[in-house]
Amino acid sequence: MRHDWTRAEVLALADRPFADLIFEAQQALRAHHSPGAVQKSRLLNIKTGGCAENCGYCSQSAFVETGLKASKLMAVEDVLAAAAQAKAEGAERFCMGAAWRELKDRDLPAIAAMTRGVKELGLETCMTLGMLTRAQAGALADAGLDYYNHNLDTGPDYYPTVVSTRTYQERLDTLGVCREAGVKLCCGGILGMGERIEDRADLIVELAKLRPHPESVPINRLVPIEGTPLGDAAPIDGLEFVRWIAVARIVFPRSTVRLAAGREAMSEELQALCLLAGANSIFIGERLLTTPNPGQARDEKLMESMGLAS
Repeated sequence: MRHDWTRAEVLALADRPFADLIFEAQQALRAHHSPGAVQKSRLLNIKTGGCAENCGYCSQSAFVETGLKASKLMAVEDVLAAAAQAKAEGAERFCMGAAWRELKDRDLPAIAAMTRGVKELGLETCMTLGMLTRAQAGALADAGLDYYNHNLDTGPDYYPTVVSTRTYQERLDTLGVCREAGVKLCCGGILGMGERIEDRADLIVELAKLRPHPESVPINRLVPIEGTPLGDAAPIDGLEFVRWIAVARIVFPRSTVRLAAGREAMSEELQALCLLAGANSIFIGERLLTTPNPGQARDEKLMESMGLAS
């Protein structure tokens, strides 16, 4: 694994002939993972709306009016019931997201109880709660948290165009305290926010600098939401998106590359190309936080047609 990728190298990789790029991505996938397995994850919004961040893509920001109704943190028992249902529907991993700028200590006992309860169900656990202190990261590790999701979103040059309430370094600092606590990282980005191709390459470079690489790399295709600053963003070309899935697989050969947001608007053929390019995890269920997701029937048809198993 390399930590010294340059922008020029990543751009050259992304620009390779499509067949050659997919072939190399398949080689990377098969060297470290079962090519016939796709991990199924479920993501639950455990606290909706009212977030003090101004992320330009997010309907949960307090800076925008999207018609989304804010709610308080869910009760522990309700979260565990949702996790049990997710497991019954085939999920192997349960992710919990709260629309917060940062975790407050007063909420930590409930968050820890959710983590322990989901672990006891036999599911892999992931949380995304905004920024963490070193002590909070340690407490989550003690509760048995497997992964912490904290995306870099895009390259550092374009980042201030998307978010101004939290710096790039603050994101890196949270990733650092999670690493120190022994929690694995789930860290990726969003494509289609109006960024340049160089910004996509810079995102990959920044992720590659992390030691070790993030064990989980979610690649999201922007879902434009009316009322947000990026609500009118033009969609990224489908084959271009596939190329960046392949780049992520090659640069992060041992990581789980997650085909995350945006699948609802993708054809089955485009999703199949993403999986062929090296993605080996999807989020199941009808919704992904506040945006639609394909649902069980479509996912089962896709997995069956490709001969894939969870």
